[in-house]
Amino acid sequence: MLDAYCGDGGSSMGYHLAGFDVMGVDIASRRDYPFEYVQGDAVEFIKAHGHEFDVIAASPPCHHASRLRHYNDTPETRATYESKYPNLIPPTRAALVASGKPYVIENVPGAALVSPIVLCGHALGLKLYRHRLFESSVTLTGIPEPKPYHPYLCARNSYLPTASRPYMSIHGGKHSKAWQRKAAEYMGTPWITSIVGVCQAIPPAYTKYIGQQLIETLDR
Repeated sequence: MLDAYCGDGGSSMGYHLAGFDVMGVDIASRRDYPFEYVQGDAVEFIKAHGHEFDVIAASPPCHHASRLRHYNDTPETRATYESKYPNLIPPTRAALVASGKPYVIENVPGAALVSPIVLCGHALGLKLYRHRLFESSVTLTGIPEPKPYHPYLCARNSYLPTASRPYMSIHGGKHSKAWQRKAAEYMGTPWITSIVGVCQAIPPAYTKYIGQQLIETLDR
């Protein structure tokens, strides 16, 4: 598998646990990435090398669709934000389709994905409130969300978990190193050492679940 926009390897680890040999590509230097890695432009790498892989995963930057971008939103800040963080989903999808390989695109709620499934840590047995969308060229099955509805069980973003509020809600922002270590533990990404890396990571449980379905499809 090629994992494009791999970050520090949360999604890659899940696909690895599902049974894939994973290689990552990202425009930034990724010191915490745990697998074979190439630094470069993800879309260009897919265009040049996507056909060499059995399947491709891609997690284009979510900043353009993140709800956090609307804090302190004005016409001026919106224009600056859109210039700094363009929507890379369309060119990524075009490169994936052109590769002819099965693919998965991951992003946040609000992103313009095509018929995505939604996964949350709570539904996967994690003490974690973190919705992520997954679009795919193959059929994927989601997991119904448990009851009672989980947002009421989750700690607010700025809190460490407690006995009465055992769930974490992990988003970007200013956090302590103690928060980073606990968030990495809850996410299942203990190798990620930066606050930004944890905030942007995909819990491996999500992509292990996706990867197992991909392997079944490839086997058929």
